[in-house]
Amino acid sequence: MVQSSLFSTDLLTDSPVTTGSAASSSASSDEAARARVPKLLQVRRIWAEPAAAASERGQQVLARFPDAEVVDVASHWQIPQLHGNEGNISRWVRVKTEDLVLGVKKSLQTRPNGRSADWIAPSTSNGCAMACAYCYVPRRKGYANPITVFTNTDAIIAHIGRHVRKQGPKPAPNQCDPHAWVYDLGENSDCSVDAAISDNVADLVAAFRQWPTAKASFATKHVNRQLLELDPQGRTRIRFSLMPEQDARLLDLRTSPVEERISAVDDFVAAGYEVHLNFSPVVIRDGWQQDWTDLLDHLSDSLGEAAKAQAAAEVIFLTHNAGLHEVNLGWHPKAEEVLWRPEIQEAKRSQNGADNVRYRVGLKSRAVRELTGIVEQHAPWLRIRYAF
Repeated sequence: MVQSSLFSTDLLTDSPVTTGSAASSSASSDEAARARVPKLLQVRRIWAEPAAAASERGQQVLARFPDAEVVDVASHWQIPQLHGNEGNISRWVRVKTEDLVLGVKKSLQTRPNGRSADWIAPSTSNGCAMACAYCYVPRRKGYANPITVFTNTDAIIAHIGRHVRKQGPKPAPNQCDPHAWVYDLGENSDCSVDAAISDNVADLVAAFRQWPTAKASFATKHVNRQLLELDPQGRTRIRFSLMPEQDARLLDLRTSPVEERISAVDDFVAAGYEVHLNFSPVVIRDGWQQDWTDLLDHLSDSLGEAAKAQAAAEVIFLTHNAGLHEVNLGWHPKAEEVLWRPEIQEAKRSQNGADNVRYRVGLKSRAVRELTGIVEQHAPWLRIRYAF
């Protein structure tokens, strides 16, 4: 496809021409932002819907990657070079590193959840630069899952605001939160990485500061210390995903090391975030109980009292998928030695209608009891919100 002149980073439409000190300040700001983009994003191609690229947010993203080729596409969902292209299996990580998509989110819906959050908010992105071997998002896109940034952030925030106001005060406590309606922002993405690409996450954190009956929430495996500057004032919950180091080295590819995530917890609490822990996925293998025991002992030794006082955890055992299994065999077969265990797994139809596999009911029930017992014994300060 041919690069469109519309997307030149030298001729950004709808942007005022800056001169003198204003231009120098803008250039300095752009340079600082580019310097803070994580190394796992070395973007060479930006696939962009015209309306998304022409928007203020789209121009901000283009300025972060000024050397990228920009390719005009009609739809962020229909890019044959990415979606449905089986040849991308061998380029799985390269696509996540080198490709980025800009789009306008057409359908804005807030859906009930009840586990991690009360509601799933329309997200400002889809896809991820990291490459966790168990991630379910690629099953929908097919063979490639780079980040898609949605540029109509104002419309998304306005939609969430209307939904928050419609709910009114939360009538009674539940396992999501005792006081606030909790909105998950990153169902199909990692907001910590997204925050390095644009101001979408910063705008969401600022919005939730103004809504006393609501709280934002997202899980992450990436430590982005830029988020410490956003002043969430207790209205944003970050859930750091953790697992034993042995599992993370094999399965959590391109993520921040588990130790770095643990070390960040106290700092994020001090910065005004509510910080929970996400034990996900729990993988049953030889020695898993001891490795989780060691992790929980380390948490008890590492976290400060302020972090422990507000902490809670969710526990999610592995769910896998035959289609993802086949994809993984093409780029990371070693992971499938622990993820694909037909001798201890059974078929499961997920809430969204997908045909998955999970650990057999009896085995999983025993494993849930074992892990929750380990938590009670080795981290009695840690409340478990739910486990399944």
